[in-house]
Amino acid sequence: MGFITELSLLIRTHTPLIYVQTSEEERAEQIIQEVGENLSPTRELLCYDLVHGFSKDGQAKNNFLQGLQMVEQTDPQRAVIYIFRDLHRRLHPQRCDEAILRQLRHLYRHLRPFRHTLILLSPVLEIPTELQEQIVVLDFPLPQAEEIRQAIERLIPPPSLHLTEHGKEQLVKSCLGLTYDRIRQVLAKSIVQKQRIDESDIDRVLAEKRQRIRQTEILEFFAPSETFASIGGLTNLKAWLCQREQAFSDRARQFGLPNPKGLLLVGIQGTGKSLCAKAIAHLWRLPLLRLDVGRLFGSLVGQTESRTRQTIQLAETLAPCVLWLDEIDKALASTGINGDGGTSQRVLGTILTWMQEKTSPVFVVATANNIEHLPPELLRKGRFDEIFFINLPTEQERQQIFQVHLQKYRPLTFRNFDLDRLAHASVDFSGAEIEQAVIEGMYRAFHLGRDVTTEDILAAIEDTYPLASTAREQIQYMQNWAKQGRARSAS
Repeated sequence: MGFITELSLLIRTHTPLIYVQTSEEERAEQIIQEVGENLSPTRELLCYDLVHGFSKDGQAKNNFLQGLQMVEQTDPQRAVIYIFRDLHRRLHPQRCDEAILRQLRHLYRHLRPFRHTLILLSPVLEIPTELQEQIVVLDFPLPQAEEIRQAIERLIPPPSLHLTEHGKEQLVKSCLGLTYDRIRQVLAKSIVQKQRIDESDIDRVLAEKRQRIRQTEILEFFAPSETFASIGGLTNLKAWLCQREQAFSDRARQFGLPNPKGLLLVGIQGTGKSLCAKAIAHLWRLPLLRLDVGRLFGSLVGQTESRTRQTIQLAETLAPCVLWLDEIDKALASTGINGDGGTSQRVLGTILTWMQEKTSPVFVVATANNIEHLPPELLRKGRFDEIFFINLPTEQERQQIFQVHLQKYRPLTFRNFDLDRLAHASVDFSGAEIEQAVIEGMYRAFHLGRDVTTEDILAAIEDTYPLASTAREQIQYMQNWAKQGRARSAS
């Protein structure tokens, strides 16, 4: 159900207290006013803040309590929507204004028989325990594609729009995930600087989007450059992904295919799980968002749940995209599923429910090193399309990995190296350890004033103790777990 439909339904059913969380105050108020005007009878809109009081007559300045008391004194025959801005500062659970809290509870009972609705408009969610059953929370969505398209046509004169139809679609998609004000600002910059909007402005919008995502301090925006050509081995995983390369296309929807949900990549450290997440986004030509699950957890009551909802909303707004949950096992282990008053359970439940029921084209790639820290609910079928286990590379895969790194560091002479000897000597080495052996060999040669050779890398291998030796029991446990049919082999 869309925001407008749900808000209209709540107002028509005499819901007295509604909390709308958004940083787009002006746009939200405009849409709320339009909703009120389309109801029968139409609703009058009155806004209140501490500086200006009520928008109609300026009464009750600098006094939230007095403003709420005036709502209670409204003529029962009037049909009114009241918007109170920034009341969240008085509703913080740890320093709640008791008089305002009590007045809101009075209003909940008083307003129900009448066509009076009180909307609390705020960029953050702050609801004390005493009001959780009385207040209905609505998340205000960021502009959708059609709204952005209309805004571009409204903001930019046709002679200044130098874009093909395909270019317009790309510009609209690049604006997804930004607020209306940010879209207007970034397009205004181009109009002022160049007196036109063209293909180059798509990159400008993407840069603004990276800035927007960076400000969340939870999501990171990547422009992936890694390809599967830079990852040795993993033929089963690569084939599975190539088969779904067009999974988000219109042709796939017309064929009746549902959007793919995601992958869980489990395996030994240094075997290329993170590289795979980046390569998937590059292969499918989708933006890559990295979510540090540990950053979702805040110190304030309700902050964690609010961050989780905002993150999901932002990911869906940017769809189609790849959402990378990096080292999800560490986040779940460090927060403690049972040691934080149930917050971790609620967050995990929210994420799992969303993963199970989402219809938006957000492909989730979760990586994990320690399967012991993964709750059974995460591994259940339906959360992910597939679970792949990435084992230590075989001898043939080690040859490929050595070739990848030697082509990277010695593009002109990589054919001079004996890949068979290197692969044979590096038993139980991970991909990361193979790369480090190549680099260590280069340091040895550099110290001696000559170019690196196979012998230098072999010497570096000889001096390296791989993780398979130092964490043998943990790795054997993971390999046995995968052999029991709990995950599909990536190789």
